[in-house]
Amino acid sequence: PGPEVTTPADARMAAAYIHDAFYSPVAQERNRPARVALSRLTVRQLKNSVSDLVNTFRPPPSPGAERGLSAEYFKAKRFRGDDRVLQRVDPEVRFDFGQQGPTGGEFNPHQFSIRWGGSVVAPDTGVYEFVVRTEHAARLWVNDRDKPLVNAWVKSGSDSVFRGSRYLVGGRSYPLRLEFTKSTQGVDDTKKQQGKPVETASLSLAWKRPKQAEEPVPARCLVASDSPETFVVTTPFPPDDRSIGYERGNSISREWDEATTTAALETAGYVSDHLQDLAGTTNDPALLRAFCRKFVERALRRPLDAKTEARYVTRQFAVASSDPRTAVKRVVLLTLKSPRFLYRELGAQTSDPYDVASRLSFTLWDSLPDATLLEAAASGGLVTRAQIARQAERMAMDPRAWYKQREFFLQWLKVDQYPDLAKDPKRFPGFTPTVAADLRTSLDLTLENIVRSERSDFRELLLTDKLYLNGRLAPLYGVPLAKDAPFQPVTLDPAARAGILTHPYVMASFSYFSTSSPIHRGVLLARSVLGRTLAPPPDAFVPLAANLHPTLTTRQRVALQTKPAMCMSCHSVINPLGFSLERFDAIGRLRSTENGRPIVATGSYEPREGQTVRFEGARDLARYVASSEEAQAAFVEKLFQFSVKQPVRAYGPKALPGLEQSFTKNRYSIRQLVAEIATESALPKGAAKG
Repeated sequence: PGPEVTTPADARMAAAYIHDAFYSPVAQERNRPARVALSRLTVRQLKNSVSDLVNTFRPPPSPGAERGLSAEYFKAKRFRGDDRVLQRVDPEVRFDFGQQGPTGGEFNPHQFSIRWGGSVVAPDTGVYEFVVRTEHAARLWVNDRDKPLVNAWVKSGSDSVFRGSRYLVGGRSYPLRLEFTKSTQGVDDTKKQQGKPVETASLSLAWKRPKQAEEPVPARCLVASDSPETFVVTTPFPPDDRSIGYERGNSISREWDEATTTAALETAGYVSDHLQDLAGTTNDPALLRAFCRKFVERALRRPLDAKTEARYVTRQFAVASSDPRTAVKRVVLLTLKSPRFLYRELGAQTSDPYDVASRLSFTLWDSLPDATLLEAAASGGLVTRAQIARQAERMAMDPRAWYKQREFFLQWLKVDQYPDLAKDPKRFPGFTPTVAADLRTSLDLTLENIVRSERSDFRELLLTDKLYLNGRLAPLYGVPLAKDAPFQPVTLDPAARAGILTHPYVMASFSYFSTSSPIHRGVLLARSVLGRTLAPPPDAFVPLAANLHPTLTTRQRVALQTKPAMCMSCHSVINPLGFSLERFDAIGRLRSTENGRPIVATGSYEPREGQTVRFEGARDLARYVASSEEAQAAFVEKLFQFSVKQPVRAYGPKALPGLEQSFTKNRYSIRQLVAEIATESALPKGAAKG
């Protein structure tokens, strides 16, 4: 029998042994080794791949740096070249001309026309509602050059708001054209207009992004150059599994199978309807066969051997020899239902260059390899680690890589599901749905301007004292800006605020209707940022109502509710982390008191190894996280799993430590880390370094 009383030193030794033997990463790897699992394309990967596949048969978009829309102003009701008075780039379409023309004397205030053209960039995947407001005639085309999305060219009645919706895939640019005319209906009789009162004229173009409030389409999402149309799969799919923290294609269901069939039929119909545009012919069998051969090659991510070409192309044209369009539909349907398209890894891991190309493209873009990558695979340019790394670095600069990284950061911060940010109007009267949408944009801009910068520094993300505000947000957060000021970086509360963890959108998302929530904020820090495992809360957990304890601060109420020993097993980690953010209220504003009591924002954290660290507020917390090896390791692992859709330990015991060392060596560059993750996961076994 052992001793009746266990000393603290003995207890620590026993706990350390149990952890090392059963719960440590090494023990878990030994007892249940991770493996690269057979996986299908996720919904995001499938939709991206189909869009990019069809688009390979169109000229590539070449968006310039100039933001806004190209505008042509005409002094008549029709768009004739000899009536064009002005050409320029307008950052946004938001005009109130009143009773004047666009520039005064050059225009007849009774009639003039304007045409805007260019591209719109979709930040998110989902349904976009476009809103045109005008008292006169207008029509709008988005990703369809033939059929207007909004058609108010021949007006009747007094309607002045016109709406149309379009499903768009995030990270792509789409052609957009908007036409406006102010004139009398019917015969163009300028003389009869003389002496008549001039009607007012205005025009604006707005949108509602998925799950967002309406806003003017901003200049940062408009490009003055044109883009080709992009095919977008609109078929709804069942959601992918995210139970272990990242999307993965590990489940097959009848609903998923039916959705892939419907999406394949949708794609086949689109390709058939656009054959002249995509293949250069509608009925030439030889040209259509060549088109189909390229389609199958690009979809399956490798050249076709004779047997595969016979099955996917030759046989389909033989069956439908009298109808080439039907043959094309059969090829598209067979290809998009093929396991070679729908699955990432088939059987044992292969190591030929085309597999390397696919791993790179899906890790970085969630889509198919581009022409440059396939050419590298064909010419022996994806054999050594150095060759693969060069391609990864090139691809990491592509806008598609940023849009995937953006999705990671939103998931990392647990704001990817667009939480309902409704707040108590009595306490926060200025916090409207528009303000919530602006805060979301502010977070997007903060992430983009740091992650896409030259340094792309993880530490800057956590320590920056800059925040993007516009004229609507400025008064709410105590910054003197003009009412119509665009988004711009400002220094806000530099002594207390630090990086994205104290961004008002994050603070508001992890708060209740009226009060802050140290528990939610602490869980975010513990799980997402520091990589700790926490038990789920009891099903019947209900926070103590603030009105039942009107004299207590939020910190005091939380401490009171979580005092029992059964709670403190997790809350001993959660509470001290969340308390360090208590200087920020339910909309992320800085405060010093609550219920007449001073705010206490001290906190602490006991790392897995080392002594307890104490914080005097959010800046201390941010400094610790930015320099913490524990936080850095958690970040690297989460980014790997999000990017690759596989557990990092499935790539060997040296993969994660190697990535951590590379992250440190590259001065914590997020972009370099993304490229290194893609390289590591794409490497064939035994690849040479040179």
